[in-house]
Amino acid sequence: MFTPANLEVVMVSFEGPDQYSQAGGLGVRARELCRALAQHGFSTTLIFVGDPQRPREEVDSGVCLVRWAQEVSRRYPNGVYEGEHEKLSALNRTLPGWLIDTIVRPAVDRGRTVAVLCEEWHTAVFTRVLSDLLHASRLRDRVALLWNANNSFGFEQIDWAALDYVATITTVSRYMKHLMWPFGVNPLVIPNGIPTSSLTPPDAGGVRAIASAADTPCLAFKIGRFSADKRWHQAVGAIAELRSEGIPARLLMRGGIEPFGAEVLSYAARSGLTVVDWHEAVEDASGIVAALSQSGRAPIINLRRFLPDAVIAEIDASATAVLANSGHEPFGLVGLEAMAAGGVALVGATGEEYARPYGNAIVVETDDPSEVSSALGGLVAQPALAQRLREAARRDAADFAWPLVVDGLLERLRFVCQRQRVLIPDGHRAPVPG
Repeated sequence: MFTPANLEVVMVSFEGPDQYSQAGGLGVRARELCRALAQHGFSTTLIFVGDPQRPREEVDSGVCLVRWAQEVSRRYPNGVYEGEHEKLSALNRTLPGWLIDTIVRPAVDRGRTVAVLCEEWHTAVFTRVLSDLLHASRLRDRVALLWNANNSFGFEQIDWAALDYVATITTVSRYMKHLMWPFGVNPLVIPNGIPTSSLTPPDAGGVRAIASAADTPCLAFKIGRFSADKRWHQAVGAIAELRSEGIPARLLMRGGIEPFGAEVLSYAARSGLTVVDWHEAVEDASGIVAALSQSGRAPIINLRRFLPDAVIAEIDASATAVLANSGHEPFGLVGLEAMAAGGVALVGATGEEYARPYGNAIVVETDDPSEVSSALGGLVAQPALAQRLREAARRDAADFAWPLVVDGLLERLRFVCQRQRVLIPDGHRAPVPG
């Protein structure tokens, strides 16, 4: 029903593709979902709080990027969440009118429906303001409004009843859906995805070089924010246990700038593990080889610089396992990316619905370091098991490629239009269900 000739798409997100705008997985989701929509041929606009030094508007990979609140961002050069509430106020005050005048009304004049996808708690008020203004402009029946929760951050600041009234609420996993039920809403589940490029096998030479430089039968890799719910202590404790058992396990880690990182490093020291901070830039696999080979076989190498996606995939494939062992994970993109690279993903048991325990990944149920150390020891002892998991992981990860997710999103949009009484593209009003 929806084609590039009758539908345009707008995403509104605090985070976006600029390095200035990325603090977690939201920026990656915004970038890749919009690129996938553009690759399907849809006119797609991504509006986000962008780098104040870059153009306000530009086209990248077929997506029209619009950097909002740049006049505020210039006073806050340290990233998207510095001056957060001032930027939020500017977005709510100035974006709805611009969006209607610049994108919605011209699209409607061309006979198109517009889908506006709003991300996370920062856009909850914006969604309501936009709906009211669309009604006042007699355009509400031409715009499908969706609001998506990628995490539970900021839930206490949302007027759920009002948001549920003006928009269709979505989320990224059944786990998140269940977390949202106590707020009186029942969201649709539209999963996250990975770009098809993630399914390309990483460079075999780089993978072999990293594995060789590790000089251990057990190399673990963990990347993510320094947060207690990421279970960093469990990962570090597992390395300590393995080494106490005579297995010279090593951990490559890449955290963030969060204060909890100091506690993680302190815990490593208390566990008797030497940590080497690696500050050199990493541009390709040779940077990881240098970190591993020039760190005196230290148990933990703390990578302190940005890692390119291609390098992350090479580490994923070379490691014994990728420790994405979170206690709370709305979806778990790190684990899915590891699977796509042919890695063994060791994930938690919350939103990681792509993971089948010992079918295509390892799923841990507790925060006990022994559960992780036991799993890693099993992979070392049974190479055939590790190989079987790697093969299944790559096969199953393909089911979450963005083109397939977009196909599902477009079908869901049919239901959204029915609920919101939005004119479907053939010009007829969608029937109201029930």
